[in-house]
Amino acid sequence: MIRFIWYCLFSVSLLTFCRAYYPYEDIIEVLNQYPLPSLNFGYNELEPHIDGKTVQVHHGGHHRAYTNKMNAALKEWRASGEESALSRKSILEILKSIEDVPNQWKTTIRNNGGGYLNHAIYFSLLSPNPERKSRLPFGTVLRRIEKAFGNFSEFRDMFTKSALTLFGSGYVWLCRERKHDVLTFFPTVNQESPVSYGLEPILVIDVWEHAYYLKHQNKRGSYVEDWWNVVDWEIVNKLYDFWNKSKPHEEL
Repeated sequence: MIRFIWYCLFSVSLLTFCRAYYPYEDIIEVLNQYPLPSLNFGYNELEPHIDGKTVQVHHGGHHRAYTNKMNAALKEWRASGEESALSRKSILEILKSIEDVPNQWKTTIRNNGGGYLNHAIYFSLLSPNPERKSRLPFGTVLRRIEKAFGNFSEFRDMFTKSALTLFGSGYVWLCRERKHDVLTFFPTVNQESPVSYGLEPILVIDVWEHAYYLKHQNKRGSYVEDWWNVVDWEIVNKLYDFWNKSKPHEEL
């Protein structure tokens, strides 16, 4: 009997330990310092679609820099005389209310908090596909895409066009607008985030050149075509569910 109890406890602990980690999960946490979200794949594992060196520079360089600068701004804000209840909330809640951040830190947190959150979602939704297998949406997300855009082919063409025509640096998102419960495209420039506009992002492509420049150079179209091969639709569905289930955490 004792052995059986120990076996059950060990099994539960093992399952908890082995539970998949998604970098976007940290955005709802209330932390004094946010870690650089880890990846669920090695830097080289998105090849041949996105090269390892680009992923390394993108994650270990750009994403790390946004994370560090966001942490520094949050620390300074929380230690200042301008501290407020908002400063002690999660980065998700802060970005939702970005216009309420004091001017001294607003731009820094919009840029670097957005860079932290946007990249956390972007990297979460990718997974290796070395055999170049066709990947298609399914389940809830497919049904919602079909309802909003007719079919996946139409949606993919529209999303691709939006990614190719976005001027300069930014992102193209597929978001749910909760109030009307509809899916919509939402391009953002620089590191603005759709959460600041009351939207719940479920799919995103990063079209800053640092997302693709070492392999694809200036050929954004080639990168977008390759990106579709590493979108993990199972995780897109999980992110959709995440927004349904997530609730604001307590402040610091």
